[in-house]
Formats: sequence, structure tokens, C-alpha cells
Amino acid sequence: MDKFKTVLNIANKQTNLGFGLVALLTAGGEQIFSSAVFKCPCNEMNFLYGMVFLLVPALALLLLGYILSKKTWKLLTGLCQRRAELCRWKTLVATGVALFQISTTALVAPSSWIAVALLNGEYFQCLMTGTNASVLNAHLCADKSSQAHCEMYVYRLPCGTVGSVPQADREDVLIKLRAESQILGWLLIAFIMLSNLMVTCLARCASPISYLQLKFWRAYAQEENDLINSFTAKHAKQLAERNLKSFFNQTPPEPLTTPSNKDWEKISSLYKFSTRDQYYSTLHRYVENCQETDSRMMRMSSATSGEATNTPAVLDFVDDARIAL
Repeated sequence: MDKFKTVLNIANKQTNLGFGLVALLTAGGEQIFSSAVFKCPCNEMNFLYGMVFLLVPALALLLLGYILSKKTWKLLTGLCQRRAELCRWKTLVATGVALFQISTTALVAPSSWIAVALLNGEYFQCLMTGTNASVLNAHLCADKSSQAHCEMYVYRLPCGTVGSVPQADREDVLIKLRAESQILGWLLIAFIMLSNLMVTCLARCASPISYLQLKFWRAYAQEENDLINSFTAKHAKQLAERNLKSFFNQTPPEPLTTPSNKDWEKISSLYKFSTRDQYYSTLHRYVENCQETDSRMMRMSSATSGEATNTPAVLDFVDDARIAL
């Protein structure tokens, strides 16, 4: 799991490269899985067995994609505490857009699994010989006196032991099934690539910023993510050391400023770039607006001859921790 996370972290630095690496790893895993684990039972369980091997690993990869996505947990954390906000139309739209973005990334691995499995053809051959399809029966059993007995041979086609069915007929059926499977696999690959191209073109066409600024935004987001991990680890270590010293020495704790729950909430929401404010993240927006709010409060304080206010500057934050559109 740690190795897989490392690969994903490297891949996330370059979106197209990341998709390619995930697809390549999935394809390699499918080849190993089909050769080492898959073995068609060649009985009434053919259809169920083939469907399970074709779809269940894809479902597991889809769930793993959601689990390993930081956006998933950034979106879901505390969501039940913000039920009133979910009823707002703009918040619902923003949540839907975020889920769509998460899903497009999470679908790379499962779609790659299904496509490679269809190109391989073994799963499709197994499940199709378990459907008792009329086309197969008509091809193999049309001239047989006992059609019901002949239909039992259809289950045995992937294993090679088909009794009185001629070897040439068996090969014809398996070649046809493999061809159908590969056609479906290539159609799925073409659909995935076409959909990805259309979504990318639509997103770039509707982009409010230029190509170079978009590259700068991605570079900033990556640098901020790396730095926030090191800063939080360092601050957490300082806080833990301070608390342990205070506990073992039985002395009052040294002063150490830590962001409040409200502060953490405001920099933890998903953010979309706005040309009006031109902030590159929720942290950027938080810092800039805190400075503006502090300056505004100082001007108001001097204008009112030192009147005090009970409202902290942080509460005037833009968007009030809601998902920005």
C-alpha cells in the first residue's frame, strides 16, 4: 500500500503521466492476476465466475481510488456538521463538481482493468460459455440428437475437454468469443480516451485563466501541499514536546500559538480559482483576507477613537468556509 501511494504521489505531479502510470500498473496487475489466479471452472458457474473476475477487481480499484484521493476526505470531513449549507444550490453544485473530478481520477484504474481483461479474452470466454447462449448451442448442438447433453459441453469449451464436439468447432467458438471480447475492449478504450479528450477540451475552453497561469497554479498547489505537510509535522512536534515537558516537569506550558478550529475549517475546504480575487488556494485566500481584515479593523478602531470590538478578524473571511464556485 505504501509503495502504491508513493507511485500515486509521483504521478500526481503530472496529470497525464499519472493516468498513464496508473493504467500501466493496472494492466500489468491484470496480466499477472489472469495467469496466476484465474481458472475457469467449466461448469454451471462459468458466468458468475467470469463476471466476478471481470467486475469485482474493477470495483475494488474504484473504491481504492476514492480512498486514496485527498479530495474525497477533504470534501467529506465535517460534511455532516454542515447540513444546512448542503441545502444551498451553489454548495450542491460545487459538491457535485468535486465528486465528478474525484470520480474521473478514480475511474482510471477500474476502466483500465476491464479494458485489458476484455483484450485478453479469457474472462469473456468463460462468462459467455456460462450463459447457455442460443448462438453457441445452435452452432455446436444443431445436429446432435441429445441437445441438452450437448449444451453441457458448452461449459467445457474454455477447458478443452468437450467430449464429442469437434475440435474445429470448439476453436471456431473460442476465436469468435475472443474477437467479440477484444472488440468490446477496444471500443471501451476508444470511449475512455474520447471522453477524456472531450472533458479536457471543455474544461480548458471554459478556463478563466491562461495556459501559463494554470501551470503556475498547479506548481503553487504542489509546493503548498509539500510545505504544509512539513510545517504541520514540525508544529505538531513542537506542541507535543511542549506538553510533555510541562507534564514531566510539572510546570506551566510555554506559550505556543496554534490555529483554532475555525481557522482549520476555513483552509480545509475545496477551492476553485476565481478571477475576481485571484487566490490560488484556501490558505492563500485565508492569509490575504486576514491581512485585509486586520488593516480594516485598525482603520475602524482609529476612526471610532479606540472603540473595542468583540468580533475576531478571522470571522470576516471570504466565503465563510463554504466550497467556492
